[in-house]
Amino acid sequence: MKQKSLYVCSQCGYETPKWLGKCPSCANWNTFEEVFAAPKKSFFPSVLRNTPQVIADIAADNEERCKTGMSELDRVLGGGIVSGSLILVGGDPGIGKSTLLLQICQSIGQKKRILYVSGEESLRQIKLRAERLNVNNQNLYLVSETEVEAVVECISSVKPDIVVIDSIQTMHRQDIASYAGSVPQVREAANTFMTIAKQSSIAMFIVGHVTKEGAIAGPRVLEHMVDCVLYFEGDRHMSFRILRAVKNRFGSTNEIGVFEMRSSGLAEIENPSAMLLEGRPVDSSGNAVICAMEGSRGVLAEVQALVTPTGFGNPRRMSSGVDLNRAILLIAVLEKRARLNLSNSDVYINIAGGLKVDETAADLGICAAIAAGFWDRTIPHDMIFIGEVGLGGELRGVTHLEKRIAEAGKLGFKSAIIPKQSIKGIQIPKNITTYEAGTLVQALSFIKSECIIH
Repeated sequence: MKQKSLYVCSQCGYETPKWLGKCPSCANWNTFEEVFAAPKKSFFPSVLRNTPQVIADIAADNEERCKTGMSELDRVLGGGIVSGSLILVGGDPGIGKSTLLLQICQSIGQKKRILYVSGEESLRQIKLRAERLNVNNQNLYLVSETEVEAVVECISSVKPDIVVIDSIQTMHRQDIASYAGSVPQVREAANTFMTIAKQSSIAMFIVGHVTKEGAIAGPRVLEHMVDCVLYFEGDRHMSFRILRAVKNRFGSTNEIGVFEMRSSGLAEIENPSAMLLEGRPVDSSGNAVICAMEGSRGVLAEVQALVTPTGFGNPRRMSSGVDLNRAILLIAVLEKRARLNLSNSDVYINIAGGLKVDETAADLGICAAIAAGFWDRTIPHDMIFIGEVGLGGELRGVTHLEKRIAEAGKLGFKSAIIPKQSIKGIQIPKNITTYEAGTLVQALSFIKSECIIH
């Protein structure tokens, strides 16, 4: 009997019985690959039969959390590792995903049994890296394997509390006629590990490769299946790394942990604000400090703006760490409402330290940096900017204003420019002077009066 085949989009996982040039789901061209549908064989010893229960009869005890030995990672996870959870860790090659997971095995292995499954490295390579990281726990078991069936057998024999799969793109099931890393293989392998995690209450870390756009490679359903999605951010040629939670069923989202890559492994940065502001110039024009909320933590960062006369017909606008469309919008507001003639100038915006800021509370700081760069003036090094800028040039209130100002006060900042309507009902530290502005023009007037002329 002829084997049936399907065509699967390698980008989104859309299935069709015939080949198509353009995927109707993700609109990408030439992404369909032929996959032969083989009969699936279950290799689970038993299947749990669940019966409906009344919600009042279900126990709602607090979930048990296992500390990783890294407070920054525990913060991102919501307090620790939950038994039976499936955690996806993604990031660029060489960013430190495998290093982080192998490093926490030393602390967790004091009380828990860990199985580390590598589909990319040999046991000797893992051992050499473990020696460099001082990982030598007797409860850590290593195996180099790519077949899902063999990994399931290892889990059954070792009976670990925590499993690390490095990586999901190297795993493949024998009952699926497709190559490792394809959409069907990634989807079914992840589904297999999810079933084991839920049935056996085993916490699983799954390492995922990323595409050139920065998204997890494979089907989008992979991120929906797991309980937690962590992204490692930062330039692998720089020492600082940011671990961000974009999904977490057991804790807050958008929490970040900050690490520094050293020869001995990843080291925690307990005060990221001080790290991001380290080495900040005190006499350079076009620099302003903002406070971004990352989950429950306020993080201070430096916005740098360089405004130079354009040498071409069309002025250039470039940004790093700030959404370019948002930056162009703020430049337009400065031209229209504040009467800054930026149409003949190139504007370059950067967030120092590699931090990515996507909240509107940074608007006022970005505008202040651009204006100071245009005037070629230096903003006082102990001044901070907090506020959203509207298209009409008005300043709008932001959330967690009290936390932002308190974080600035801890690092020695003396003044803050904030929206006028946000001052009600909050307590301002005595060591910080606030300037309340209702419009962007008023805020820039405060800046101009305090700036140092070059």
